[in-house]
This record gives sequence, structure tokens and C-alpha cells, in this order.
Amino acid sequence: MGKLPAASAGDALRFAFGTLTVLPARVTRWDRAAARGGMLAAPLVGGVVGLAAAACGGLLVALGAGPLLAAVGTVAVPAVLTRGLHLDGLADTADGLGSGKAADDALRIMKQSDIGPFGVVTLVFVLLAQVASAAACYAHGWVYGGAAALIAAVSARAALLAACRRGVPAARPGGLGAAVAGTVPPWAALLAAALCAALAAAAGSAFGGLTELRCAAAVACGLAAGEVLVRRCTARFGGVTGDVFGAVTEAAATAALLALSLR
Repeated sequence: MGKLPAASAGDALRFAFGTLTVLPARVTRWDRAAARGGMLAAPLVGGVVGLAAAACGGLLVALGAGPLLAAVGTVAVPAVLTRGLHLDGLADTADGLGSGKAADDALRIMKQSDIGPFGVVTLVFVLLAQVASAAACYAHGWVYGGAAALIAAVSARAALLAACRRGVPAARPGGLGAAVAGTVPPWAALLAAALCAALAAAAGSAFGGLTELRCAAAVACGLAAGEVLVRRCTARFGGVTGDVFGAVTEAAATAALLALSLR
């Protein structure tokens, strides 16, 4: 079999936005090359989602809403723009990890359409943590709240990119998880993480004090949370799945928001 031709920038962006959001982007290539490009473009998807979340929060503040309502809007936007796909993956992964079953049985539980008690509890606490953290950020002003939403969304997709690096196997054949697992060179994942942290620090420079460091640390916290989950799922399931990638995204976003809220 010959080597697949490299994916164009258009192929990569269509794959990224077509698989990670509800935005109209018809995926024209579904192969490993396009998947690699799509995952490398994932932080850009995070930027678009984060800007939309920040815009919603800022609009609510402009209309007279308090920090809590602005936070609810900010957290709701990524869920809407992803059809709740990442939240669903988080719930399914929690059910699989909490089942205590062997890997094959746990993966079967994750594929079921219903959500079990572990998934429900995890969703409730993660969403509460996200809203509470975002509200604390908006309490420092709508600009800081919007910046936090943007940084968290980018950090989450940078963690997703890292989870797709070579050496992290797919837990089962088929599906989006198998299509993107192991497609990203480790050096590219590391470079993307460093670039996201640098851009976050640059954004934090507008707020003075130690905010530059805090914003860079938020990216690091998001990446660390994603890495811990990837390692746990790889040990538990034998690899990663599409659900695990969704869980990584939510875990990273939550960790980044928590770090930014402690201002």
C-alpha cells in the first residue's frame, strides 16, 4: 500500500471542525493523514469555540447579568457547539472507569446509549466546577472572564491533540477514536502545547501582576489533567476511544478554569 498523500490545510480544517463542532464543514477526507491534520488544528477549533463562549458571557454582562449567569452562558456555548459530544464522552468514560468490570465489559458499557450513576454524578460535578470557576473569573470583570473562557477552550483542545500522539493506542477498532489515535507526532503535540501556553501568557499580560504566569499555568494544568486521564484509561481499557477524547477535553477545560479562577 502506498503512502497516503499529505492532507491540505482545507482537509485538516474540514476534518477538525466537521468532527469537533456542529459548524458546517463537510469532511471530504476520512483517512489518517486528514485525521492528523485535523487534530493538529484542534487548538484552532478551541479558539473559535472559546471566542463564541466569551462573546456570550460578555453579551450577558452587557445586558446586566451577574457573574453567575454569564458563567452559565459561557459554559453552555461549548456544549451547544459540540452537540454535547464531549460531555457525553465524559459521562461514558466515567461509567466505564467506575464499573469495575474487565476492559471488554467496560468498553461495552461505554458504548451503551444510557448514562449510569457514575456518569450522572461526574457530569453534575464537572459542570458545577466549570460554572463556579467561570463565575469567579467574571467576578474580576467581563474581560478576564472572557479571556478565561478562551484559554480554557484552547487548553482543552491542546490536551485532545496531545492525547492523539503516537504511542497512545486505540482501545478498539473503528470509530473516531481509532481514526485519530496515534496520528500526531509527539514533537508536534509538545510544540502545540508550548505555543498555547505562550499565547495564554501573552493574553494574561494585559491584566498585570502574576496573571501571565497564571494563564500559562492554566494551560499546563489542563494538559496535565488530560494526560492523567489518558494514562488511566490506557491502563484500564488498553487504549483510548472517542469517549475518552471527549472526557479529556472536558477534564482539561475544567482544570484550566479552576486555575484561572484562583486569582
